[in-house]
Amino acid sequence: MGDTKTWSVLDAEAGKLLFPLLERKGRGERLSPRERMGIPPQEMAVQESGIRCRNMDEVALGYSENQARLEAERCLGCGNAPCVKGCPVGVPIPRFIAEIQRGDFRAAVDVIKETNLLPAVCGRVCPQEKQCQAECTLGKSLKAVDKAVAIGRLERFAADWEREGGRVKLPALKPSTGKQVAVIGSGPAGLTVAADTAREGHAVTVFEAFHKTGGVMVYGIPEFRLPKRIVQADVEGLAGMGVRFETNYLAGRTRSIGEFLGEDRYDAVFIGVGAGLPKFLDIPGENYVGVQSANEYLTRANLMKAYDRERAATPTFHSRKAAVIGGGNVAMDAARMALRLGAEEVHVIYRRTREEMPARAEEVEHAMEEGIHFDFLRNPVKILGDEKGFVTGMELRKFRLGEPDQSGRRSPVEIPGSEYLFDCDMVIVALGNESNPLLTRNTPGLAADKRGRILVDENQKTSLERVYAGGDIVLGAATVILAMGEGRRAAAAINRLLL
Repeated sequence: MGDTKTWSVLDAEAGKLLFPLLERKGRGERLSPRERMGIPPQEMAVQESGIRCRNMDEVALGYSENQARLEAERCLGCGNAPCVKGCPVGVPIPRFIAEIQRGDFRAAVDVIKETNLLPAVCGRVCPQEKQCQAECTLGKSLKAVDKAVAIGRLERFAADWEREGGRVKLPALKPSTGKQVAVIGSGPAGLTVAADTAREGHAVTVFEAFHKTGGVMVYGIPEFRLPKRIVQADVEGLAGMGVRFETNYLAGRTRSIGEFLGEDRYDAVFIGVGAGLPKFLDIPGENYVGVQSANEYLTRANLMKAYDRERAATPTFHSRKAAVIGGGNVAMDAARMALRLGAEEVHVIYRRTREEMPARAEEVEHAMEEGIHFDFLRNPVKILGDEKGFVTGMELRKFRLGEPDQSGRRSPVEIPGSEYLFDCDMVIVALGNESNPLLTRNTPGLAADKRGRILVDENQKTSLERVYAGGDIVLGAATVILAMGEGRRAAAAINRLLL
């Protein structure tokens, strides 16, 4: 990773390779596919691991201009654009990368924003290696997904160039239609619907249950991975487009869906409330002090800034030795946050191996660099506590890998008699979230499955007329970009309904 080279060193190295290529292109020469394949992938500089693990600053430092242009030169410009097929929101990837090749970063941003108004967010947190970059012809030709064109990093570069340079340009809006759209939830799905319907001239109001907008991007993803100023800038951009935001507004309690459509006179409603009901282990000892869901732990730290002890009065549990149960991105976020909140030692307990972990490889590598321990093929049987009700440890059981399950990952198989004691004073459960039933239970006629996920058709329409839904409340816990993809489909359907 980027511990060994600084941003300036990487920039200089990129410049040495880039400038001769630009001179050739200036003479009208074209780079052959073989030459593009020979350009080395550009490493992204990061904070040094021993420093970053004790601060909340962003870990990844982004590309320099030289790096971005050199990385863009690796793109083969495929006519069939397989990368676009791998993008849930259909960003015109070869087009925006071609603009970076030309050094026209303004045009690159404009191309991205044709389909995605949250590029700085997506460039940071989307699992590109499983989506657009997994389809990259270059990566397939080199037989390594990590050698694909770094589409996400280039998207981040273009978005940061616009924002940090004070060059943000709002999209053009069509004349007012006189129609009103209510968006419930200000996460990635909700903000996408707000953007796409506002562009068509509808009056849009976003209702958020929390006191801050941004949904999971604010309460779930840590500052060191996604700075909140970036999310705030995107929200401010939507406000500049005329989108209204109402916070501390719990739809289903403060107002019913029927009231939105009735006396409030909204012409369409989009439900994007996410999946905020955490799963637990259902083992003895989960009620001890020091056991909490990753959802609560990260919300206290991110949304309520528990890490800022001098200015925030948010209480949080301070640990000596923390254990995080799970292997996804949320588990990585919780483990790395525990380290930054002062834990001397942090362990990730996962019942499969690293190969089966759903977390992004980059996040796992960053966690390992920061000194977080990984205890693979282990899972808790019970949580132990003292006479005062505080966590003192866990009983763990060992596993081995069996045959692949329906997801394609090899199933964990218990090893009888392998239990042993593990010392810790905090347990963070990061096993995912289910849908909060509050809204579905209080909305007659709104169809949902047994897990509380709202049922929709191919256009994200629910069982209720003029009501659409998307994101985690439909998918279960998913990714930012998948939620945005559902938001785009819902917005397109709403626009067809209202125009």
